[in-house]
Amino acid sequence: MNTKLTLNLDKEIIEEAKTYAKSHSVSLSKLIENYLNSITKASKTKSTVSPLVESLTEIIPSDYDERIEYRNYIDKKHA
Repeated sequence: MNTKLTLNLDKEIIEEAKTYAKSHSVSLSKLIENYLNSITKASKTKSTVSPLVESLTEIIPSDYDERIEYRNYIDKKHA
């Protein structure tokens, strides 16, 4: 269940975060949710992966295939 949350943050940080989220094709809400999830999980269990890395795990789509991306890159490069 999603719930609305109001935050008061520095305007410059918000703009930088929006740019970061857009460049990684993720909403700012999802980015913050992933971060909060990772730090709350980290407090419950000992993790060898940093919270930042854990928060980034959902950014890459599950159907992402680096071989296809590389093939597309090579095709475009040599076209």
